[in-house]
Amino acid sequence: MKRFAYYGGSFDPPHLGHIAIARELLEMFALERFVFVPAFHAPHKPDSPPSPAIDRYTMLCLATQNDEAIAVSRMEMDLPGRPYTVETLERLNEIHGGDTYFFVMGADSWNDIRTWREWEKVLTMTDHIVVTRPGHELELGHVTDEIRARIVDLRGSNAVPESSAGPAIYLTDAVKMDISATEIRRSAAAGENGWHRDVPAEVAKYIEKYQIYR
Repeated sequence: MKRFAYYGGSFDPPHLGHIAIARELLEMFALERFVFVPAFHAPHKPDSPPSPAIDRYTMLCLATQNDEAIAVSRMEMDLPGRPYTVETLERLNEIHGGDTYFFVMGADSWNDIRTWREWEKVLTMTDHIVVTRPGHELELGHVTDEIRARIVDLRGSNAVPESSAGPAIYLTDAVKMDISATEIRRSAAAGENGWHRDVPAEVAKYIEKYQIYR
């Protein structure tokens, strides 16, 4: 049985922390492939439009072009409207009938999970991996007892249990990089140079050439 992971998000821009997560989880969860799924526009954040989807998709492709096991999907970009995660997972369930797949999210997404459409259903449709950030508190009291019972806390360890009874939610602190996409955008817009060290070189060149944040 093959194992895959899908990492949904804005990736505005994709940075070294995102790439480190992909590489670490590939090994930690013995994945066949790790797939970034850039959102066209997160429907639960209507007041925070990201950069154009095509730019974020292109930057992800540039950032991962030398990693054979890491891919970028246009799944959400090519759908009409703005698909919700519950709809994306329904499609993935059809694609991966006999395989295991994990849906990956960051600490911010986990803390905001109750704003997602049918969030409880989302968390029971497949296995999830929640990646923490250093210095950022991960909330657990905002979900139901049923959801909390599915949590497998791997923080402080890279040993993933062989199996669990039903879809699990794995918490991991395996990547200890605290990089903020918001700060990168602010710094790039201000004409500063410090942000370059937080993104792959190809992404930095793309941002500068096409003035993504200016």
